[in-house]
Formats: sequence, C-alpha cells, structure tokens
Amino acid sequence: MPRRLLACLALAFSLAALTSCHREATPSADVWARVNGHEIRREEVEKYFRGLVMQRGQQPSAEEGALLKLDIIDELINNEILLERARTLGLEASDGEVEDKFTELKSPYTEEEFQKQLRDRGLTVDEQRKVLRQQISIQKLINREVISKITITDQDIQAYYDANKAQFNVAEPEYHVAQILVTPEKDRQIRNRKNDDAVNEAQAQKKADALIKALDAGADFAQVAMDYSEDPANAPTGGDLGWMPESSLRDPKTETPELSRAVLALHPGGISRVVKTRDGRFHILKLIAREGAGQRSLTDPQVQEAIRGKLRNGREQLLRAAYLRVAREEARVENYYARELLEAAGRVPEDRVTPSPAKP
Repeated sequence: MPRRLLACLALAFSLAALTSCHREATPSADVWARVNGHEIRREEVEKYFRGLVMQRGQQPSAEEGALLKLDIIDELINNEILLERARTLGLEASDGEVEDKFTELKSPYTEEEFQKQLRDRGLTVDEQRKVLRQQISIQKLINREVISKITITDQDIQAYYDANKAQFNVAEPEYHVAQILVTPEKDRQIRNRKNDDAVNEAQAQKKADALIKALDAGADFAQVAMDYSEDPANAPTGGDLGWMPESSLRDPKTETPELSRAVLALHPGGISRVVKTRDGRFHILKLIAREGAGQRSLTDPQVQEAIRGKLRNGREQLLRAAYLRVAREEARVENYYARELLEAAGRVPEDRVTPSPAKP
C-alpha cells in the first residue's frame, strides 16, 4: 500500500478518534461548567440563585438573572480551583474545624430559627457543613499562600506617611470610644461570646448593673464587651466604635445627647455609669483615647498602626487577585453556560430562566 495512502488513513483515523472523544466529552444540559473535570451543575447554580433572589426580594429580568448566574458560576469555578489547591497542599479543613465553625454559626439562634435560615437559603445541615468546609479550607490556603507572604517594613510606613501627611492633620479633637450595649428585647443577631441576651427591661437593667459592678471590680472592658455586649456590629471587637470628631458629639441635633454628654465628661481610660437612652437601651461607655487637633506625628503608635493596616489590606487584595488569576490560568475551565449565551447572542432560552420563588 502506498505510503501516501497509509498517511491519509492514519490521519483519518486520528480525526475520527478526536471527533469521538469530543462527542464523549460533550456535557449534559445540566452541566453548566467544568473545572479540571469537576462538574458544576445547574441545580447548584440555581440553588444559590434562588437564595440571592430571596435576599434581594425582587425577581430579576431574564437578562439580569442570566448575568447573576454567570457571576455565581464564576464564583463556584474560583472556589473549586482554590479548594483543589488546598487539598493538594494538605490544607483541607478537618472535621473538628468544621464542627467548631458550625457550632459558632448556630449558637446565636434557637434550633427553630436556625432551621428556618437554612430553609430560606435552600440548604440542608450537611450542605451547610460542606460550605463551611470549603470556606475554612480556602481561608487556610489564602493564609499560607498570600497573607503569610505580606511584609510591611518601617520604610514602607515612613514613605506612606511622607506622601500622605495631610491625612494625619486632624482639624478638631477626636474621641476614641467603645461601648457595651444591653437591649430590652430579644435579638437573634446577637454575636457575643456568651450568647447572652436580655429579653425585657428588667433583665436589661439588672444585666447592665451587674456589668458595671464587674468593671468597677477591675474586669477588662473589651473582654466584657466581647462576652456580653448586645451590639452585633462591635461586640466581637471589644465594643470599639472608632474615632468620633468633637463636633459630632456637640451637635445639638444628635439623636442621643445623653451619650454625647457621657463621652465628653470622661477622661481617657474612664468608664461611664449606665446610660439609658430614649429608646430604652442601656449603654456603658469607655473613652479609650482623646486626640487634640493638629498634625499627628509618625511616632504616634496609632498613626503607625493605621498606616500598617492600610498597606496590609491593599497588598492582601492585590496578592489575592494575582494568586487567583494565576491559579485560573493553570486550571482547565470550561463554562458551557457562558458559551450557550454567547451562541444565542445574549437571548436567554426559556429553559434557562428560573421561575419566581414561591411565596410563603
């Protein structure tokens, strides 16, 4: 048989084999993406989509819904890439780590409230544990591959200060304040470490008085706030409210003049008595520090810490983005849903539109 004919036959067989492989690799209609062979299925995307729509309280148009699904798929692709890397490096979360996080997540709620939250998000308990395992694993990866590599030198801090001195020229005195809040009503958003929550005015008054007694006896304000404060926004950080300009405290239109008066009467390090506001809430305030007007020096530890934090946050965001982009380049990603939309010139097929969630 002539060599040319043999070569043509070999090429024909090769093309047939490739065509056969392509047909075998064609996904089913319910597979919307693949990451290194791992399938991202329609049902998973739809579940997250329905949860987001319920949170927003408004059904999107077909095009808005398709765009949201593209974002969800992209996030799932990123998570799978990072999760694979975490497994490869032996950083996958242990059962104990998952259970600890699950307990922390569940602790502020009654069993009934927690189960309702899961139902509203379309998740089972096992699915919630799976989500937590992924989150912990990815965070461990980021801690090792990104955050641990960030260094902020004294020269970096000096350079930022020299270039941004105006940021540290304070126009008026400022007060660094922390608080412990006790409310007379039950709040399922409580995030203190003791999961302690007063449910009526008598309980709230009794609790606030007991906390003042503990503080007078020498208890650490930040620790007491983390254990007992009922403000979910700042209890985890020791009740820290940040810096307040003096003009805001002296503003005659302030909604809580009693709190402003209490802060202005304190010396740095001082703690107020229990202050009850007009909404029936009880506050205990601490003045952590007071800064006068004028240029703050780089020798000020708070200035150094502020600069260090800003530089660290900026570099972490940059490194995270760079790490993810490199990881995606090294992965095999196929987004079938995006291809389908592209081939349909942006028209969303009827079978790709999610029905509106049933109203309870």
